Amino acid sequence: MEHIEELVRSRRSVRTFDGREISKENMEKLSSFMENIENPYGIPIEFRFLNAKEQGLGCPVVSGTNLFIGAKTQREGYVEEAYGYSFEMLVLYAQSLGIGTVWIGGTMDRGSFERAMELSENEIMPCVSPLGYTAKKMSIKEGIMRKAIKADSRLPFEKLFFDGSFDTPLTEEKAGKLAKVLELVRWSPSAVNKQPWRVVVDDNAVHFYIKRNKPMSSTSVGDIQKIDLGIALCHFALAAKENGLIASFNLNDPKISTEPDTEYIASYLLSE
Repeated sequence: MEHIEELVRSRRSVRTFDGREISKENMEKLSSFMENIENPYGIPIEFRFLNAKEQGLGCPVVSGTNLFIGAKTQREGYVEEAYGYSFEMLVLYAQSLGIGTVWIGGTMDRGSFERAMELSENEIMPCVSPLGYTAKKMSIKEGIMRKAIKADSRLPFEKLFFDGSFDTPLTEEKAGKLAKVLELVRWSPSAVNKQPWRVVVDDNAVHFYIKRNKPMSSTSVGDIQKIDLGIALCHFALAAKENGLIASFNLNDPKISTEPDTEYIASYLLSE
C-alpha cells in the first residue's frame, strides 16, 4: 500500500453512500487483500463480506449500501490492538480503491451481525464497516453526528506526543524526521474521536500509551480504546515505512512514569 499520507488525510468516515455496487474488480482486490492482512502481534483476524438485505442486518446510521465487512477473532492477549491494526489496514486499502468506510461498534443491531459472522463463545467481533461509494451529499443525521464528535478536528500535536517523559511536550520542530509520521498518528480515527493515544519519544524508541477517557469496553465488544491504539500503531508503522524508517515492534515496557489513567501499550524501535 502506497501514499499513506494521502490516504490518511483524504479519508473520512462515510455513513451515506450513493447506492452503486462495488465493481467486481474491486471486490476481488478487497477479498485478496483481506486474506493476507498481518499485524505485529501475529493474531489472525477473519474478515467476511456481509449483505444487510440478504442477512437481515440492522444499522440505522448507514444508508445507500447493503454491503458490510465484519471481522472476528479469538479472545486472547492483545486481541484488541491486533484487531484495530488489521481492520485499519483494510480501511486504508479500501480508501485507495475509492471505497468509503466507517468504523461501527455500537450503532448497529449487534445480534444480527454476530449471527451473520457465526460468532462462537470464544470469539469477539468488536466492529464492522459498511462498504460503498460515497454519496455527493451526506445525510442530515450523518452531519449531526460528525458535528457532535468534532470529527474534523484533532488535539494539538503537543498534547499527544512527548519528549522523553510525560513532563515535556514534543514540538514538531524537535520531532524532526518523526514529525510527519506522528502527524499521521494524530489523524488516526478513534471511537467518538476521543484520541486516546499518547506517545513518548525517547531517542530511537517510540512508546505508545493509552490515556483513558472513560470505560469503553464490554465482554462482547472488547476494549474499544485499545482498538483505537491498534489503529494508531498501524498508522505509525505504515508512515514510518513510507518515510524510509525501519521500525521494529516490541512490547518491553520502558517503565516511564505515566500520567493518571495512562497504560503502556507497545513500542517501536527506529533505525534507518
